[in-house]
Amino acid sequence: MTEGKATTNDTSNKDKDEKKDESVQREETTQPSESLSEETSGELTELEILQKKIEDVHKAADSYKDQFLRKAAEFENYKKRTDGERIELIKYANERLISQILPILDDFQRSMKAGSAKHDFDQFYKGIELVANKLAKVLEAQGLKAFDSLGQPFNVDFHDALLQSPSSDVPPNTVVEEVEKGYHLHDKVLRHAKVIVSSAPETNEEGQNSPDGEETEAKKATE
Repeated sequence: MTEGKATTNDTSNKDKDEKKDESVQREETTQPSESLSEETSGELTELEILQKKIEDVHKAADSYKDQFLRKAAEFENYKKRTDGERIELIKYANERLISQILPILDDFQRSMKAGSAKHDFDQFYKGIELVANKLAKVLEAQGLKAFDSLGQPFNVDFHDALLQSPSSDVPPNTVVEEVEKGYHLHDKVLRHAKVIVSSAPETNEEGQNSPDGEETEAKKATE
């Protein structure tokens, strides 16, 4: 009787031990699975974050590209508009000056008409003189001003020499005649004066000066 109970207890204990082992094995099997699931979930979360960042970068790039294209189109339109305005400005830059000269042209035409009808030289000359003075005032108002050359030392910055003329009355390289006047436009030399320049008088075989006023062969002024 006692042996039967002992056998029963051993069997019962054995069953408990087997169940305990199975439970432990189940826990060991479950724990790695749960850990793997957590790691996978973490990786997916990081991947989603990276994907979100990439999408944001693409959106920003598309936005910048759109802004760039808009600015490029605006600049191209601005460039075309300013080019057109610049061409228009250059084309009509002299409009005001021409408007001021037109009345003088009318005066010239009236003077010529009156001169051909009356053949009065004195009146015709006075009319032309008045018109010339009127034109000079208009041009002077635009910054044009004649400069004097007669009696001045020859200066390549202001004068173009046409001839040299021997003279004992003035030092060599002095402007003795002004063929065409020179002009300043504000502070700039617009046109050089065309002049005749003095040179040292020539001497004959006896060592005497040749007559004044005799021009030498045409040549440029000295450097």
